[in-house]
Amino acid sequence: MQSVENTDTRTIPATQLAAFEHDGAATTEILALFDSLPPVSIAALRGRWRGSGLPSGHPMDGLLERFGWYGKEFNGPEDVQPLLCRGRGGKIFGLNPAFIPMGLVSRHVGLFHNRFAGAAFALSARAAGTARPTARLRMTEFRGVVTATMIYDCLPIQDMFRAVACDVLLGVMDLRGMAQPFFFVLRRESGWSPRPARESGKAI
Repeated sequence: MQSVENTDTRTIPATQLAAFEHDGAATTEILALFDSLPPVSIAALRGRWRGSGLPSGHPMDGLLERFGWYGKEFNGPEDVQPLLCRGRGGKIFGLNPAFIPMGLVSRHVGLFHNRFAGAAFALSARAAGTARPTARLRMTEFRGVVTATMIYDCLPIQDMFRAVACDVLLGVMDLRGMAQPFFFVLRRESGWSPRPARESGKAI
């Protein structure tokens, strides 16, 4: 058996995260992992990241995937696409969060897990597409540590990030009025490069 002294401690968070992604975990367990991770700088976020929810028994578990969420793109502190979605034909586009009725979603989240709701969203989502930034990045304190935070322009939501590895982040979504935090994972895409301004609604 390998001794604790010889264990590469850098692999422990990644192994724990993989187990949580496979089996799910309680909110307290994921927060304990989050608290053990180092903070993230704004500069370290630059790039496009593929996203996935982390099951914790939250009412929103699986909802983003049902609605075609792809990930996030960080071009700079003032230029963030928080909701990249995959549309028909595999096209990736930025969704304008202003069109998401978060109050209704948080109060009646069960209705939005219906497969018909997902299909209806897929048909209408491109009309809500935008190439304009719809969130910002700031360094804020969360759970006693200052780390990179994504702040939506039009929703009472902040996403705080900690580093599992240089290309893997654990995120916590904090929504006003939501008692339980929502967790997600971001993995950096290779080969990303910043793009010039895009026309609204066009695929990225």
